[in-house]
Amino acid sequence: MIDRLLALFVLAVVVGGPLGFALVTAGDVLLNFVFFYPLFMSGIWMTGGLYFWWHWERHWPSHEIAPELPGTPLISIIVPCFNEGANAEETILAALGQAYPAIEVIAVNDGSSDDTGAVLDALAARHDRLRVIHLAHNQGKAMALRMGALAARSDYLVCIDGDALLHPNAAAYLVAPMLTLPRVGAVTGNPRIRTRSTLLGRVQVGEFSSIIGLIKRSQRVYGRIFTVSGVVAAFRRSALHRVGYWSLDMVTEDIDISWKLQRDHWAVFYEPRALCWILMPETLAGLWKQRLRWAKGGAEVFLKNLPTIWGWRQRRMWPLVVEFCLSSGWAFAYGLSILFWAAGLFVTLPPGIHVETLVPPEFTGMVLALTCIVQFTLAILIERRYETGLLRALGWIVWYPLAYWMLSLFTTLVALPKVAIGRRRRARWTSPDRGLRPLPPP
Repeated sequence: MIDRLLALFVLAVVVGGPLGFALVTAGDVLLNFVFFYPLFMSGIWMTGGLYFWWHWERHWPSHEIAPELPGTPLISIIVPCFNEGANAEETILAALGQAYPAIEVIAVNDGSSDDTGAVLDALAARHDRLRVIHLAHNQGKAMALRMGALAARSDYLVCIDGDALLHPNAAAYLVAPMLTLPRVGAVTGNPRIRTRSTLLGRVQVGEFSSIIGLIKRSQRVYGRIFTVSGVVAAFRRSALHRVGYWSLDMVTEDIDISWKLQRDHWAVFYEPRALCWILMPETLAGLWKQRLRWAKGGAEVFLKNLPTIWGWRQRRMWPLVVEFCLSSGWAFAYGLSILFWAAGLFVTLPPGIHVETLVPPEFTGMVLALTCIVQFTLAILIERRYETGLLRALGWIVWYPLAYWMLSLFTTLVALPKVAIGRRRRARWTSPDRGLRPLPPP
């Protein structure tokens, strides 16, 4: 009951804060926050990403050069699968094809209703390093990961999705930081998009390089990462054991485990050389469903941790809390500005809440456009060592402000109230939209 009341209080603050702000100040102040918050965040991402590159990344060898792991420890690659009959073989063969020799692959068939089980069994008959675990019913990705972790023979677990293709050196790069730094509990990799047959697919190519990559770099600079990539990440099993493994009732198990590990004072690293080629939605319905799940998962984790995050020992998590509050506040501020603008078309509103236009002023729009171009250019210069042809995506990235910020706006507006007043249930997965015509990895 206390958690539910606290969740409702937070929702009231997020909604009521901008509302009260709009009532006592001019509408253009609200719009200034709406227009300049993306500018502020872009500056944070570019500064952090540039520092990460200058301080560390520019000195690193190419991802095509396999790292040496002292002692040649065993690496367990865990692949949870649900209805992955069309993708399982390609994914498993890529995992087995790692250049690093000491690996085992554990595929967990989570009650699939298609031929996933038969495909995995046929592969296991041909490859000694592959083991298959069959669950009788769909238990959810978190349970599948748990089962794989318990069956693993190594303390170093590389977890990928059932439709992801690992680069031959990815597993070794993911595990390397954990061998040299004993407080590293997880390492997140660098997903690259294979689905590019539609505008949505091409926009996501730019998103993952110019936004998500910079976000991961900047978060790593200030010490805490909001989430590991659920499609490709490595974990220290002893760290997972300390925090109770993945939670079964969270929509996004990757965000939750990231916070659990960091609250237990484990470090989470970002390794851009650990490449993994992934499938993403290429329809509006599929993209909306995916991003709404991400938004709900972030809100769940935030509200779950909110009551106990304020101790001094948890101070390094506060930037993540502030970032979530600002981004959620921005979404509701934008929603309120749209509401006030629309209402002003039909009735005369008081000057304090009147919104003249939703189009940014000429100078503001020019600054936003220039910042967007600078961010794209910086991201491409950093990411070009991992993927060729990114310049071809530049023409499609002009849709980025609409595709990214507007999608974030509406998913937040829907997700936060649903999570605040809803009840968490056992999280089970369904087959997502995986694009139309995926390209082979380079």
